[in-house]
Amino acid sequence: MSETVARIQTPYLVPEDELDRSLRPRRLVDFVGQESLREQLSVAIEASAARGEALDHLLLAGPPGLGKTSLAQIVAAELDVPFVQTAGPALERKGDIAAFLTALEPRSVFFVDEIHRLARTLEETFYPAMEDLRLPITVGQGAGARVVTLELPPFTLVGATTRAGLLTTPLRDRFGIQARLEPYTVEQLGVIVRRSAGILEIELDSAGALAIAERSRGTPRVANRLLKRVRDFVEVRMEGVVTAAAAVAALELLEVDERGLDRLDREILNTICSKFSGGPVGLSTLAVAVGEERDTIEDVYEPYLLQQGLIKRTPRGRAATPAAFEHLGLDVPPGAGPSLF
Repeated sequence: MSETVARIQTPYLVPEDELDRSLRPRRLVDFVGQESLREQLSVAIEASAARGEALDHLLLAGPPGLGKTSLAQIVAAELDVPFVQTAGPALERKGDIAAFLTALEPRSVFFVDEIHRLARTLEETFYPAMEDLRLPITVGQGAGARVVTLELPPFTLVGATTRAGLLTTPLRDRFGIQARLEPYTVEQLGVIVRRSAGILEIELDSAGALAIAERSRGTPRVANRLLKRVRDFVEVRMEGVVTAAAAVAALELLEVDERGLDRLDREILNTICSKFSGGPVGLSTLAVAVGEERDTIEDVYEPYLLQQGLIKRTPRGRAATPAAFEHLGLDVPPGAGPSLF
């Protein structure tokens, strides 16, 4: 997975994304896109602030890189309350959860990233905390064991997940506000790129921002990453101003094409189209042919290729669509069109 994480087009965090902290919006008014969710949160935040209560528990679902962490931080900033952050895999024992919850200040926002990766035995610890603001703790062992119930201050649990289907129903139902973030449009990404360019003091025209946005796979994190790589290119090879021509030249150097596909994406498509005549081809066979793990192909590469309509899943394996042949400049073989099987 290490090679995959280093890809510039992956929506997952990589070490260089530490700079993204400064690019994240601080207030709801600065957050671009997700209009329905922003309106919903605006009303809920204003109402809870007026009553002096903690905001209802919030579940944010959606692909990585769309702004779940940013929204959680914005909620805390809008409510003017402390923000406490952790991740599901970091909570290994009930004592870890108890340490976080008992240290919270009233109305704090407690953010748990990748909450679907919580151990099932630990999920039950959150049930009384979320509903009754109580935390039962077992003290001692054997016949001398007793249960001590700790009172908790009002707090808001904000859970973020990229795999909402893995959450158990009892935990999911305890979130009063549930929202899913959707991929961004090119126009919205253009606004984000121009905002980030202003923060990074990059000279950028509208056409250059649009060229970057078109190849960002609907993801702000990818857009910001591409912007930084384009900045490097124009500072070294050009006059320092990001125009459309400069952005396209830089992205071609990075092997990112006009649909946001990089070399590894195209290698998968080319393998299906050329070596297997468009498929279908089994996932294990495809993994061996491209030299990747099957889980990596299924979790990292496939989602975007499916969204773009370049491949399809069939009972017999993965198959390329006519759009994939067209994108690669190949002739569509007979029988590669839509089928029932």
